[in-house]
Amino acid sequence: MKKFNLFNEIIVVDKSELLKALNSSKSFGINTDGKVIYPPYSNHEMLIYEGQHQAQNSAIVVAKPLNLETVLGKDLRVVIDDDRILIKASPAWQSIIKLNVLRASYDDTTGDGISEFSNKELEDLGWHATEFNISYRELVELIEEKCDGKLLCIEQLEPYQFSGLGFIDDDKLAYDLLYAYCQEKIKNLIEKDEDYAKESLNEDELEAAEYFKVL
Repeated sequence: MKKFNLFNEIIVVDKSELLKALNSSKSFGINTDGKVIYPPYSNHEMLIYEGQHQAQNSAIVVAKPLNLETVLGKDLRVVIDDDRILIKASPAWQSIIKLNVLRASYDDTTGDGISEFSNKELEDLGWHATEFNISYRELVELIEEKCDGKLLCIEQLEPYQFSGLGFIDDDKLAYDLLYAYCQEKIKNLIEKDEDYAKESLNEDELEAAEYFKVL
């Protein structure tokens, strides 16, 4: 997966496109690529801003960064550079989480860690995998290494801080990858770990073993 670290990135937006959106009085968004887009948004669209501005005049002229910051929100740091708008979005991370979490494949923004997948098939797999002590974190690390997608995050060192939302491009490919991984790991546990010997499995573990077709 490709990491988009808001702590390091400057989002570049075309000034004329932004002013057009502000003048339209329509709801619009700005994504992490700096594109001005309008709803409905794609399932895995990553936005740094979404809103609607009611223009008072037929044309709106925003000549100073302070005006744009007022319109876009005080937490977005805005600089005008000729025909470009440069936005530093990391200070708005908390609002960006709320803006994107419902479209994300998984949420890694809380101290509790990852607890579920938004996709039902992936969530069923993750729920069964936990019966054999395979964590969501373990599954997500495999996804982030092997699958296409984006990780919208704020990450910095000194002191280390990480918080992110994952967006998987192809849920089916991710499912197949995780299924094969869990199937092999659970099969080895049942064969080699006495704590997971077939005769010792409880009802939930048996159900999970059957789900992964290892019994």
